[in-house]
Amino acid sequence: MTTEDPIDGSGPIVPLVGLRQQYRALASEIDTAMSSVIQRSAFVGGRELDEFEEWFAAYCGVPHAVGVSSGTMALELALRSLGVGPGDEVVTSANTFIATVAAIVAAGARPVLVDVQEHTANMDPTQLCRAVTARTKAIIPVHLYGLPAPMQEIVRIAAVRGIAVVEDAAQAHGACYRGVRVGSIGAAGCFSFYPSKNLGAFGDGGLVTTRDAAVARDIRKLRDHGRVGKYDHVVFGCTGRLDNLQAAVLGVQAGHLEAWNDRRRQVAAIYRAQLPPQLVPFEDPDGQSVYHIFAVRAPRRDEFREHLGARGIESAVHYPLPLHLQPVCRSLGYGPGDFPVAERLAREVVSLPMHPFLTPIEVEYVCAAAAEAFR
Repeated sequence: MTTEDPIDGSGPIVPLVGLRQQYRALASEIDTAMSSVIQRSAFVGGRELDEFEEWFAAYCGVPHAVGVSSGTMALELALRSLGVGPGDEVVTSANTFIATVAAIVAAGARPVLVDVQEHTANMDPTQLCRAVTARTKAIIPVHLYGLPAPMQEIVRIAAVRGIAVVEDAAQAHGACYRGVRVGSIGAAGCFSFYPSKNLGAFGDGGLVTTRDAAVARDIRKLRDHGRVGKYDHVVFGCTGRLDNLQAAVLGVQAGHLEAWNDRRRQVAAIYRAQLPPQLVPFEDPDGQSVYHIFAVRAPRRDEFREHLGARGIESAVHYPLPLHLQPVCRSLGYGPGDFPVAERLAREVVSLPMHPFLTPIEVEYVCAAAAEAFR
């Protein structure tokens, strides 16, 4: 069995992610790209950023892509560019990372949470209908784990009411919904380049995609202190730029994204074929997942994870506490039992190793250990 770390107690036999292997595969190209930026002192703005934005826009099939400092910043600036602010409500899933609601709050609006579908863990359109009010200014569906949310129903609900849809695609680089790339369906798409993402930087980074030239223009101003000239500022913005070093790293890796996503699907296919049936997650015919995370559900999760860990298999929980039960969200007025599906997921979900550098032997080893745990 190949391993990322030696079997000497210094690391897992099968790691959750493969960042070391990813770097080793492209080390020469990445080092050259970063050296070019350093030698030119082109740290803020530059051709690497411009080229990466152009590539990402074309990849998603939209005319505009704007690099920003994080996925959270992408969401905040997208909302601000769409006029979301104090007095507005933004609806999103109860089952997502805290960044989604943090961005809503940072834009000055109130987060409104809805429960998710049992089979996909993504936003439930039926619950969305019940949550929309006259104050709803935007909806943020989250393409969780790399699986697209049910966008047809969500977009239809939003269109009838004149509400903007902002896609949280932080985990879904390259995913498709009915043949269309995520990030091109709503008014804006928001991506994260946190290192462990399908396309990851060497630190934080993010990006907004949009078909709307005015939205792109506003985000470019907002990410740079509202600047339209060197010392001409027309709105209060922030330091929210994607730096050129990160853009250089992302530019090198961009050409490998499709191959990496295909490899993730191959890993997922082995899991689906060899895991105990009760562990295999739902596969949505409308959405082509990029398997940022391969999440299964184990009712006796702690015992299951202990069993894997004892065999050198790394696992994680995404996410152990739903948003409405987070201490920081108490002011929203929700309590235990309000979102039962999200609460069940929080008790049962387990993320198994998933990255493009897993070998079939390693995946089969995980499957055998999982089957052993269930026996």
